[in-house]
Amino acid sequence: MGSEPDRAAFAGGGSATAGRKRRGFSAFWTRQFHTWHWMSSAICLVVMLLFAITGITLNHAGDIEASPQVASREATMPASVLKTLRQRSNESVPPAAMRWLDDEFDVNLAGRIPEWNPDELYVALPRPGGDGWVSVDLATGLAIHEDTDRGTIAWLNDLHKGRDTGPAWAWFIDIFAVACVVFCATGFLLLQLHARRRPSTWPIVAAGVVIPMLLLVFLMH
Repeated sequence: MGSEPDRAAFAGGGSATAGRKRRGFSAFWTRQFHTWHWMSSAICLVVMLLFAITGITLNHAGDIEASPQVASREATMPASVLKTLRQRSNESVPPAAMRWLDDEFDVNLAGRIPEWNPDELYVALPRPGGDGWVSVDLATGLAIHEDTDRGTIAWLNDLHKGRDTGPAWAWFIDIFAVACVVFCATGFLLLQLHARRRPSTWPIVAAGVVIPMLLLVFLMH
């Protein structure tokens, strides 16, 4: 049977081991939160700046002057190509006509939805920061292409909104949004870990919640 000092030493050793486990658990998660926080911030850095700046430009869109540049071109479609339009077997633009329009006007109709009228083919060509369309008179073969460029700020604003940017950018925005959620969530957990040494933490967090709510309730018309 062990002596009192031995039992005390054993108890003390057990307490120290438990303390080390608690400290080790906390240190492990602290490292994880820091790792995920800086990784998500690295992913979000440039695009978050883009979205923050374009948030300002969108909020003041009426105050920012824009001078759209409109360019229009015309050409006559060869009879052999025009014949493929008249004899189309489905709703898509025949490949020969797509190639000719691409060569003539530098427009890519892949994935575009055409509008067929009895005497005209019309294809809308919206894009970030601009707009456009192409039409072909099925009787005469006259092809008209018009392109509108609304400038760099409009292009950046459309990237912010995901307007006419295609599936790749849409997927990127979704991934970026997930990274922002990770960044905010790990930041909140790090605030919780360090709040004891920083008494102003929770008042500032509360202000970040209360101020927008007050604006929404009392100042939004």
